[in-house]
Amino acid sequence: MPEQSTMVIIARADLKLSKGKFAAQAAHAAVKCALTAKRSAPRQLEQWNSAGARKVVCEASNLESLKRLYGEARAVDLVAEMITDAGHTEIPAGTVTCMAIGPGPRRAIDALTERLPLMK
Repeated sequence: MPEQSTMVIIARADLKLSKGKFAAQAAHAAVKCALTAKRSAPRQLEQWNSAGARKVVCEASNLESLKRLYGEARAVDLVAEMITDAGHTEIPAGTVTCMAIGPGPRRAIDALTERLPLMK
């Protein structure tokens, strides 16, 4: 039986985005990761998708925490994408809002994200 796959979306807790704005940013992160995985890890993408496309949403305290997590994910060859806002609504252009890791092996992603609080 193959290892379970997951995707974790991580929001910046310090930004105080509206629920709708965060939902759009999280969707950007999930889609961008899926498109990256289609090119770089197609089997992982198919396994994740066919098993229900598990996603978990967590929070990182600030931009520095997000950047550190992104670097850690890329260092172990996980799909990871940072999302930068275009600035049309609530926040200035160029603001990094969130990131996602995966789809990828749950064990590897959980090792990086298990200390993060779930988004409330």
